[in-house]
Amino acid sequence: MTLFDLSGQTAVVTGANTGIGQAIAIALAEAGAAIVAVGRSSMDETEAAVKKAGVGFHVIKADLGTIEPVKGIVSETISTFGKLDILVNNAGIIRRADAIDFTEEDWDAVIDVNLKTAFFLSQAAGRHMLERGNGKIINIASLLSFQGGIRVPSYTASKSGLAGLTKLLACEWAGKGVNVNAIAPGYFSTNNTTALREDPDRNEAILARIPAGRWGSPSELGGAAVFLASKASDYVHGTVLPVDGGWLAR
Repeated sequence: MTLFDLSGQTAVVTGANTGIGQAIAIALAEAGAAIVAVGRSSMDETEAAVKKAGVGFHVIKADLGTIEPVKGIVSETISTFGKLDILVNNAGIIRRADAIDFTEEDWDAVIDVNLKTAFFLSQAAGRHMLERGNGKIINIASLLSFQGGIRVPSYTASKSGLAGLTKLLACEWAGKGVNVNAIAPGYFSTNNTTALREDPDRNEAILARIPAGRWGSPSELGGAAVFLASKASDYVHGTVLPVDGGWLAR
């Protein structure tokens, strides 16, 4: 199991207060990594779970709707734990409306958080990782990195763009010791999917398409995150790994 051991490493996880980000932070902590949790909301639940794993924990309050906090996140992580080994770009928002009615405000808000900040945080973390000659960056993509979706134009654009950036950064940094990959979650029970799960018709249609026959639990993403953060994935570059209950296989 030493291939998956993250002891002595430091991971920054954005949007770690709930759902997928929280589950990934806990999984990385249980594998041995100290956690820097970044976001706007309370991290009390995440902190309790991470500290139970016996590793370091630090919170950085930041609004990722702009890139203003980016340099501070990296510098504060390094000043607190000495280095930054793993970055998980999980923070994301979604706005729903028919494409014909979609507003510029909703377009910009989603692109800024999901794509622009993810890139510039990767850039800032990448500078530190490249200087040290190693590091792991994990972007949280989506099934809509592969498909079009319905009524979420800016979300689809952002997640398609994030998949492309994953590949671009891998091409530039793979030979310099930095792995850049992504996880594409399928339909998981999170705040972002509440509207879908509460719509009887959409919920039924989604479940009928998932071979596993159920919504995923955020904890079921932990193994993929630990794999991509660990030595086990040292020769994995530029991949977008679906964790989707078989959705894309159908």
